[in-house]
Amino acid sequence: MRKVLLFTAFLFVSAFLLMGVTEMRPFGEPAASAMDDYFIENTQTEVAVNNIVTAVVFDYRGFDTLGEATVLFAAVVCILGLFRKLKEDER
Repeated sequence: MRKVLLFTAFLFVSAFLLMGVTEMRPFGEPAASAMDDYFIENTQTEVAVNNIVTAVVFDYRGFDTLGEATVLFAAVVCILGLFRKLKEDER
């Protein structure tokens, strides 16, 4: 019974991977360029920034970047708190 279950899982995973490989785009071909074209055409006029990557990270996705920074800050504070507690326990 265990061999049948393992073989079925192997077939399922193999089929999933094979399906993923057949659906891949050729290397270097973007999935969709509509959003890219929008940023290239409108970044200078909307944001007044020459660097498109900077405009996307800090202006178009500003709240997302703020959320990521908040999570990283919280992680650092928690780790520092753990180290402080470990240091107090050693005394």
